[in-house]
Parts: sequence; structure tokens; C-alpha cells
Amino acid sequence: MHEFIYKDSFQRELYIEPSPSPHPGTASRRGGGEHPRGEGGRERAACVRACVPTLRRERAAIPEVRVGAAAAGAASGRAPLPSAPLGSPPPPRAAPLSRPAMTNFISVQLKKASEVDLAKPLCKFIQQSYPGGDAQAEHCRAAEELSKLRKNALGRPLDKHDACLDTLLRYYDQLCSIEPKFPFSENQVCVTFTWKDAFDKGSLFGGSVKLALASLGYEKTCVLFNCGALASQIAAEQNLDNDEGLKAAAKHYQFASGAFQHIKDTVLSALNREPTVDISPDTVGTLSLIMLAQAQEVFFLKATRDKMKDGIIAKLANQAADYYGDAYKQCQYKDTLPKHAADLIKTVASRYDEYINVKDLADKINRALTAAKKDNDFIYHDRVPDLKDLEPIGKASLVKSTPVVVPLSQKFTDLFEKMVPLQVQQSVSVYNQRKADLVNRLIAQMREATNLANGVLASLNLPAAIEDVSGDTVPQSILNKSKSVIEQGGIQTVDQLIKDLPELLQRNKEILDESLRLLDEEETTDNELRTKFKERWQRTPSIELYKPLRAEGANFHSILNKAVQADGQVRECYQSHRDTIALLCKPEAELNAAIPSANPAKTLQGSEVVNVLRTLLAGLDEVKKEREQLENDMKAVNFDMTSKFLAALAQDGAINEEAISVTELDRIYGSYTQKVQESLKKQEELLKNIQNAHQDFSKMKQSNNESNLREEVLKNLAVANDKFVELVANLKEGTKFYNELTEILLKFQNKCSDIVFARKTERDELLKDLQQSIAREPSAPSIPLPTYQTTPAGGGKPAASSTPTPAPRTMVGAKPQPPARPPPPVISTASSSTASAPTGPAAAPAAPAAAPPVAPAPGVGASSTAPSQAQGPPYPTYPGFPGYCQMPMPVGYNPYMYGQYNLPYVPSPVFQNPGQPPYPASQQPGYPFPQQPYYPQQ
Repeated sequence: MHEFIYKDSFQRELYIEPSPSPHPGTASRRGGGEHPRGEGGRERAACVRACVPTLRRERAAIPEVRVGAAAAGAASGRAPLPSAPLGSPPPPRAAPLSRPAMTNFISVQLKKASEVDLAKPLCKFIQQSYPGGDAQAEHCRAAEELSKLRKNALGRPLDKHDACLDTLLRYYDQLCSIEPKFPFSENQVCVTFTWKDAFDKGSLFGGSVKLALASLGYEKTCVLFNCGALASQIAAEQNLDNDEGLKAAAKHYQFASGAFQHIKDTVLSALNREPTVDISPDTVGTLSLIMLAQAQEVFFLKATRDKMKDGIIAKLANQAADYYGDAYKQCQYKDTLPKHAADLIKTVASRYDEYINVKDLADKINRALTAAKKDNDFIYHDRVPDLKDLEPIGKASLVKSTPVVVPLSQKFTDLFEKMVPLQVQQSVSVYNQRKADLVNRLIAQMREATNLANGVLASLNLPAAIEDVSGDTVPQSILNKSKSVIEQGGIQTVDQLIKDLPELLQRNKEILDESLRLLDEEETTDNELRTKFKERWQRTPSIELYKPLRAEGANFHSILNKAVQADGQVRECYQSHRDTIALLCKPEAELNAAIPSANPAKTLQGSEVVNVLRTLLAGLDEVKKEREQLENDMKAVNFDMTSKFLAALAQDGAINEEAISVTELDRIYGSYTQKVQESLKKQEELLKNIQNAHQDFSKMKQSNNESNLREEVLKNLAVANDKFVELVANLKEGTKFYNELTEILLKFQNKCSDIVFARKTERDELLKDLQQSIAREPSAPSIPLPTYQTTPAGGGKPAASSTPTPAPRTMVGAKPQPPARPPPPVISTASSSTASAPTGPAAAPAAPAAAPPVAPAPGVGASSTAPSQAQGPPYPTYPGFPGYCQMPMPVGYNPYMYGQYNLPYVPSPVFQNPGQPPYPASQQPGYPFPQQPYYPQQ
């Protein structure tokens, strides 16, 4: 029994299960030791003979895997997966190497990206979303640094070095960091990323296949692909003659395998559309298996170089061969495989033959086997078991795909560390809206109660009634209200505010209409191009993309309509009280003259009811002052919820905004809500007591018609003062509303303009690609072949298969050959009713139908159908009927000459163009058979 425990420089431990010896007593013959030519020699011979050729056979098949991986899903004519052997001139021919460490591994070519300015759209979003100050400036500087990082990672050729790989990894980590902080999409932060297919070289008239998407997930996928590709290139450049090189190669191959596997798992959800061939799940899945197989082979090379036991080497080799076999199965030929893939496979295989010398390994194994047989025949005389009786060689995997866990770079530093994630921003925005709704509702309740109190006092002519006891002077309360109105600008202020409203409204309407006009024009253009190109116009329809913007625009329309209605109500109120407000703006003398006088009332100054009214009115004034202070306090409350939402996001991975916001609002504004309710209840009691006291006061006061008229005027003046205050507040609020709406609409217009510009750029790029694809298409359809060219010579029966004989495949680089010239006919003098089949090359054909098939011209498909018009001779033959009898022709006439060579055109009135019906003319002399509509053309 033998146990093998292998622990290499990579700190990976491999335990090889013990295998029983067929002859337990053998080891005792050598004193308990293992003879180098004994059991160990047999194990080496059996394991290595069975496993190493398998590994080499699978390794040699990988060029075919490689081409299949590059070509899977690609259009016809694409280039294979590039690597050192394919992407560069053929390496110099070297002598076959006997050491397996000198292998040539497969690497992946980098994708090429178009230049993109990330700073401009990100700075614009930052300026729109964050208030001005140091934080905004810092975020804008971070956006510029991100744009520079992208140029360093994608805008220049990268060396096959760890420093360049670290630059790619840092850019990928930064993309993952900003993904939750910026809303990258076609209708928000619109940045179009354009990448070319890594495996497509394009054509003479058009560039390589590329895909442009306004998706950060697409950018991340392509950057991660480049990370895996560069890692594979770095691994292929390592020196495998030392432990450091082997360790680095295995590490990079496992990382590349994990990167490609991550792309396979996420590419479809990240793009939401069909990707290019290089990042399709089938392709990257195959690349992941190839990288994993090469990592396993690195350990196989390490074990071979360290001369580990044959059991370990065999298991490592068997596992590597299994990985290569899985990779080969992933890319079996499909319908989409390019037509010249077979030639490419042969080319790659011929190059790899220079490095993989299976014969040398086989000779080495045979020598070990011969020595083992000799030792057994002369010393041990053990029974040699049959191959079928041996247990299968085990497998030992020392590699696995490195999972993609952000951050990938140890030097990564988040440029936007102080910027909160987008989910937190949205939660804070919703919280602020909830807070504003709560505060506005409380303030509206207090203002409504105050207006109700003022209306009740005005209807009772209080406090003017208890002040106007003489009947010939203006009450002091009216004088105070008049002074307040004059200080606020009087009637001129209201006129100017009302005059400004239509201009502000019209400006907002024009901005909104212009924004929607941009969307309409772009959508119309998109629909026209979609109708023109149909299924080729592969991009998101504008009608679907603009749904959020149009919903936002409809909301703005609704807001403006409500504002127009509110403006009408304000104007109506102003017209109703304009004269009374104008009266309040007059001097005291004119105001006193406008108020009717009345006979002096009896003395009530010292009465108890007047004192009660004054006390109640003072209490009501105190309630009003408390409300004003309470309103200011509620507006001054400011609580930042960012920390709360960040903590919730870190703890749960999601934010329950509603629960958190409701809890915090109750905690912060609960006391204010209680105070508002107490104020409303207190006012209700005061108004009830004031009305009761006023009834007693009215009974004590002498009443006549003049005093009633005077009291009515004083009531109107009090109401005019309240309406003036209300009108000025509403007009100022309306002016503020229109100005704030203008800023919002300007941002909306910028958003519409940006997305329209991005769509225009995408449209121009797509049109360019379509033009290139059209230029690559053949300018003319395939020329159909006549039926007689595909009919076999001799015999009158049709071919066994109705499918035309396909044209011979043309090897890459071979020069097309012209079709073979048919032999000249020999006119037989024998008068036989049936033509015989030719027996040699010099024999004449029995009929024109027996002409040898002519090879089609290059580019003509083998499946072309015969023309549908009527054909001339030869006539078709049918089973059971005599064949066509050849009519005698003049000596020297060649019936094939017209279809094979270009003759000078000689106009003749009796000949017609091919395909036209015959002219009603007599038959030509010298032609004993009837004239046919036309001769078939090639």
C-alpha cells in the first residue's frame, strides 16, 4: 500500500488514495523498499502510458476548441480566437522538445473600446442632484479622475504586466462602486459605451462588429473580459522553468477562468439583449474551461519538473485531459461556424505540432515499459494483468475558478467614497417629500383656523364695535389695518403681482413645449428609420424609452393647468374686494369721510360686557401669535436622514423607507402636531365665548339705521384687510411657484436635450454600421445553373438524388480554376435510333444531355435552381421511353461553343435574344431540327 501526499509551493496538498499491490510480498523481497524497476516502474509505465498521451491528445485538440470558441455564434467569415500563435507571424521552427514544460498556452485577445467622456455627464448629474459647495466640487473632481482612469485602462495598449492588469482591476472596482450611486440609463445619466468584438477582424469595406449600449453593466462586462484576457496573456508569458513562474501562471489562469465564468453567469441580465460573440455565454464558458485546464496543466508541469511519483503525475494529467475534453465539447461545430474554420483548425494544429511531441513521450514510456518487463521476466516473474483488469486512473484537481469578489485590486480607493448610494438618495428625497407634506398640512390647518377666526370677528365688527362708541371717528383697529396695507404697497403691489403671473406662466409653457418638441422630432425620426430598415434597426424604440419623460411632462402640464385655475380664483377675489382695499389705502381724513357717522351711543366703556370682549379678543390674538411662532419653528426643523438610511442599507441590504420615515416623522413632529390640535381647540372655545358676549353687547348698544350702515362699512374694511393679506400671500407664493417651476422645467429640458443628443449619436453610429454591413453584402444574387450541368453523363436516367451536386470546397488561399473545357463532339455516321453512352474521354456524347457537368463559378451556391423558362435540347428522358434521337448536324459544328466562349456580337434580323419567344420566321437552312426558344446560358 502506498500513500502519496503532495504539497507544492502553492500550498496545495494533494492526497492520493493508496492502491493495493497485486503482490503484497513483492516489497519484502527488497527489504521493504520499492525497487525503481519494480512496482513503481510498473505503475509509472501503466499510468503514464495511459494518461500522458490522453493529455497530449486533448491538448493538441485545443486549437480546434480555440477556433470553435472564437467562432461560436459568429457570422460567416470571422477570425478565430487570437493568441500568440494566431495573432502574430508563425513562430520560428524549433526542434521537437522532450520536456513537457515547454508548452505554448492559449491566450485571449483584448476587446477594443471607443473613447467616452465620463466627466461631463457625471458632473451634470452631480450639479443637478447636489447643492453647490465643497461637496459638489469634490464630486466633480472625482468624476474627472474616473474619466482619466478609463483612458489609462482602455485608451492605450496594455503591456503584459501585473501593473497594467491592476489598472484594469481598479477601473472595474470603481465601476462597481459608482453603479449604486449614479442612475446609468438611456433616460437619466446617458453614457453610450461602444466595444468591438475581440474575435472579429472585419472586412475590407467595413469595420469589425461592435455593439454600443447606454448600460453600465455592459461596460463592466467588457472590462472584466479584458481583465481575464490580459491575465491569460500574462500567464502565457511566464517562465515555467521556476516555481515563481509556475505559481504566477496558475494564479492568473484561475483568475481568468473565474472572470469568464462570471461573465457567463451575468452577461444576459446585464445587457438585456443579444451580446456580441466574444462575450456570449457559450464563448466565455468555453474560455473559462480552457483557462481552468491550462491552470491544471501548470500543476502537471510542476509535478513533472519536480519528478513527483508517477501516480500523482498520472492523476494530474488525467484531470487536465478531462478539463480539455470538457472545453472541446463546449464548442462542437454549429451552423454558425465560419466556413473556413476547418482550414484555420488545420493551420493552428500544424503550428502546435512543433511544440507537442507526442512521439517523444511515447518512446520514453515504451523504454520504461521494456525495462519493467525485463525486470519482471528475470527477477519477479509476476503475472502481468490485462489492461481491462486495471482500475481506471484517478483524477486530482488542484485548481478552481477564482470567484469575482469586489474589490479585485488591493490598491483600490473609491473616488466617490463620500457620495451616498442612489438608493439612499432616493430614500432621502422621498423622506423630504413626506416631511414637506406633513408640515404643509399642519400649517394649512393653522392658517385655515386663523382665516375662520378673522371672518367671525369681521362679521361681528370686532374689535371696531367696542372702539367706535362715539360714532364720528375712525376706530383705532381700522387705522392700524389701513397703515399695514399702505406699508405693504397697497393696491399697486397687488396689481403688479397679478400682472407678472401671465408672463411667468407663458415662460414655463414655452420651456415645456420645447422639451416635448425635441422628443417628438426624435421619435418621428426613429419611427421613420425603423420603418425603412425594419428588423435591422435594432435599438430601443423611442416611444418606449420616452415613457418616463412623457409621464413627467404630462405631470407638468397638469401642474400648470391647476396653477391657471388658482390664478383665476385670485383674480376673482381681487376684483370683488378691490374697491374696499383701495379705500384702506387712503389717508385718515379721507377714510373718516368715507365712513358714515352715527349718533353717539350710550356710554359702554366701563361696562362688564365690553371688558369681557376685550379679554376674549386679546386671548384670540395670543393664539394667532403662537401659531405664527409654531409655523416658523416647524419650517426651521432640519434632520438629515442619510445616516439612518445608510445604516439600514448596510444592515439589511435594502431600505424600508416608509417604515423608517414614518417613525422619524412621528418622533420629530409629534409634539408640533399636538400643539396645533391644542391651538385649534382653544380657538374654538374663544370664538364661542366671543359670540355669546357680542350678543349681550348688541342688546346694550342703541341701534338705528345710521349706526347699522356705519357698522356694515367697518365690517367691509376689516374684511378688505384680511383679503389684502391673503391676496399678497397667494400672489407671492404663486410667483415663487412659477420661478421654482422654471428651474425644474429647465432641468427637464436639459434632460430631454441630453437624451435626444445621445439618441442622435447612437442613430448615426447605427446608420454607419448598417451602411458597412450593406457594403459587405454581395452586390448580386447567385446565378442559377441550368439543369443539364448537374445531370450525370451517360444513361438516360436522372440522378438518384434531386439535390444538385455541390461545388467542390475551395481551400483558403487556393486560386479559383476555370471550368473544364468539354471535349469536341464527334459526329457518328451510324443511323441508330438510340445514342450510346460514351466509353472514354474521346468518345462523343450521345446527346447534348450527356455533357459532363461544368463546375460552377466561384461564389455560386451549389443549391441554385434551374431557370423556369422552357429549355432547348437536350430533352429530359424518362424510364421506359426511348432516349432522344440525335439529329444530324453539319460537320464541325460545336453545340457547346456558344455557352463556353464569348463570340463577337453579330446583329441579325432572324436571331432573338435569349429568353424571348421565337420570331414568326422560317427556320434557318442547315438546321434539321426545329428552332428552340433559346440556348441555356452560363
